[in-house]
Order: sequence, then structure tokens, then C-alpha cells
Amino acid sequence: MSYMKVEFPGGLRVDARSSRHLIKTDQGGSDPTPFELFLGSLATCAGIFALGFCKNKGIKTEGLDISMDLEMNRQTGMIKKVVYDVKLPEGFPEKYEKALINSIELCSVKKHMMTPPEFEVKTTF
Repeated sequence: MSYMKVEFPGGLRVDARSSRHLIKTDQGGSDPTPFELFLGSLATCAGIFALGFCKNKGIKTEGLDISMDLEMNRQTGMIKKVVYDVKLPEGFPEKYEKALINSIELCSVKKHMMTPPEFEVKTTF
């Protein structure tokens, strides 16, 4: 069984179906593009690890905010650097700042980019 099955529902839409979810994309704008989903995966993964850290330490997350910015290589059009700006909630214990950063660094999406898998494309009939 495939981990993801790609579907072509029409127009500029290309969707991916896992055993649990349908992930919709549309180059025409009605749904996120695949690249937006990729960037969203990086951002939400950082958020999941920040949320988990705060929940584990009993720290309220109201006011916690993470913004993700990109530095681009103008020659290649590729991302050169991903920068997370973490706005800490009021009352966040200063002693946990570095630990929160370390937790966000554990993001599994980021880790896969740091050690990318091998890709193979094959055809079948």
C-alpha cells in the first residue's frame, strides 16, 4: 500500500490522499499550492514542538506567536534560510527560553530537510 496516493480531480488541482486525510492543492488558488503546504509544514511543526514544550511545563500559550520568514537566494530562487521569530507570552519564565528554542529545533520536518531522503521516480503500467 502507498503512503500517499496522488489524485487529479481537474483543473490545476492535484490532491494527495493518505489513509487518514485528503490533502487538497490547487495552483489556481482555491486551495494552498504544494509549496505553501511545504512551508506550512515547517511552520506548524515548529508550533507543535513549542506547544508541546509549554504544555509539558504548564506554561500558558495565550500570546505565544511564531512567525516564519524566508531568506531567498536571488540567483537560484531557492530558500537560503528559514528564520523563526518566537514571541513569548507574557510571564514566560526566562529560564526556559533556550529550552523552548531547543524544543523547536527538534521539529521532524526540519530534521528531514537537514538529512534529506533519497528520491526515486519510476514508472509502471
